[in-house]
Amino acid sequence: MFWQGTYSLLLLALLALLGQALLPVAGQKAMYQRFLRQHVDPQGESGSNAAVYCNRMMQARKMTAQRCKAFNTFIHEPIYLINSICSTDSISCKNGRMNCHEGVVRVTDCKETGGSRPGNCRYRAQVSTRRVVIACEGDPKVPVHFDR
Repeated sequence: MFWQGTYSLLLLALLALLGQALLPVAGQKAMYQRFLRQHVDPQGESGSNAAVYCNRMMQARKMTAQRCKAFNTFIHEPIYLINSICSTDSISCKNGRMNCHEGVVRVTDCKETGGSRPGNCRYRAQVSTRRVVIACEGDPKVPVHFDR
């Protein structure tokens, strides 16, 4: 009887530890999915339609419902290329952590014009090829945060 109770207690402790070990993986997956939703659009538009693109994409990607997000960057590269940035040398993030990586990509920067209201946010756009810094986590490393 004693061994059966001990066995059950050990099994329960092992399951609790296993569950805790899996939590960061699930959290990283959610952060990766959020990064993709907020920052990745391989097709992307450019030129004179850039402001229209920002207005449409910010709303479609659910960044204007509760409040107008002040600034957002969309990366116009295939996901494999964005993911490959995570294999470059680590650099310091704005928060001081050393899990950031940099690469040069095509982007559209969307900046809120001011005076917009949630649900009807308006943006200016800047299209360029520039250096970006993203935070990466996991094994294999994937982007989870757009740092700058």
